[in-house]
Amino acid sequence: MSISKDDRVDLQPDDIPTKWYNIAADLPEPLPPPLNPATNKPLRPEDLEAIFPKGAIAQELSVERYIDIPEEVRDAYLMLGRPSPLQRARRLEKYLKTPAKIYFKREDLSPAGSHKPNSAIPQAYLNMKEGVENLTTETGAGQWGSALALSCAHFDLNCEVFMVRSSYDQKPFRRLVMETYGATVHASPSNVTKYGRSVIAKQPEHPGTLGIAITEAVEVCLQQENTKYSLGSVLNHVMLHQTVIGQEVMMQLEQIDTVPDYMVGCVGGGSNFAGFCFPMIGEKIKGKIDTEFIATESVSAPSLTEGELRYDFGDTGKMTPKLKMYTMGCDYVPPAIHAGGLRYHGMAPAVSKVAELGYMKTYAYDQNDTFAAGIAFAQNEGIIPAPESCHAIKGAMDLALEAKKNNEEKVIVFNLSGHGLLDMAGYDRYLRNNL
Repeated sequence: MSISKDDRVDLQPDDIPTKWYNIAADLPEPLPPPLNPATNKPLRPEDLEAIFPKGAIAQELSVERYIDIPEEVRDAYLMLGRPSPLQRARRLEKYLKTPAKIYFKREDLSPAGSHKPNSAIPQAYLNMKEGVENLTTETGAGQWGSALALSCAHFDLNCEVFMVRSSYDQKPFRRLVMETYGATVHASPSNVTKYGRSVIAKQPEHPGTLGIAITEAVEVCLQQENTKYSLGSVLNHVMLHQTVIGQEVMMQLEQIDTVPDYMVGCVGGGSNFAGFCFPMIGEKIKGKIDTEFIATESVSAPSLTEGELRYDFGDTGKMTPKLKMYTMGCDYVPPAIHAGGLRYHGMAPAVSKVAELGYMKTYAYDQNDTFAAGIAFAQNEGIIPAPESCHAIKGAMDLALEAKKNNEEKVIVFNLSGHGLLDMAGYDRYLRNNL
């Protein structure tokens, strides 16, 4: 097989975006504001200053279309392997016997192994610039915790991570990655916080949820001096930071003179889907493209396919502002699936608004089906994907098979949001029919 110009589309370091894209500027309806849980009135910027730096708050509430990326952050993006390649999945196409062209964006190549540092780096930077010394956070599968631990090491901050207990037990090497970068990691629910102890008292073997871990991280933030809280998904400024992915994809597709028929990303809280798709959805809102956007979630936490669109707390302990989002309810405890990053009870307000307005479709998949798709991808393309990314692969493969059935030469692009080399316990269980 001869090498074609679209087998791998690379960009140069100077092509790293200089601005983040804010979809709030282009939506036909404004994003619903977060509410103060005490008053049920829209939050004022100062209401958030106890947990976030002012720079992040300004980004959270901004409706400007583009926000400048600081040079220090762009320099760190280069360390992360940005710009990342766009790659053609030719062997997967051959395996599926499909006339469709399948491309995937390589977010698995960052030092932390996922897209998560795209937001962890600017969040750590904004805190460092305001003199913050300590950051607290939660993590599901460990990808966000790894990314923030890396970013805190880069900007010389202390990092404390509350890791959902089921993932803490399933993925010990994720914990070791965080500790190697210098972070302190607790299994959540933990004995470190008042809220964690209250959960354990009621259910000693509680598997944990991202909602519980968020409550614990916020509690420590509020009690510890010179400390802020950092969130890896859901909030607008996190969606904003991740748009470096989609902006690079647009440049790469332009290089090969291609407009995709479909763009596919997995969704848990929404950050990788938003980062990958929002810049192109902005073009769709303006009527410039006809691309369809597909979000793939887990049947274990089906906030978009089965959840209710309403205001809800972002955490189980009800310490955070209320967000209008598709939600299963902040008390929802999903099964302990291996795609820990997809176990959140709610969906980002920005992604929820895009879904409400009909700019995207969502499909929910069982983890056995997604692991099967991930193994097919690994055996054909050589990359073992994260369990979360397997949901995007499953969605892309289904679209490719539909194109085969209809004999249509569709173009499908999906986001490979992370590698699965630290998720082999899940693959082990699947391969032994014990998942």
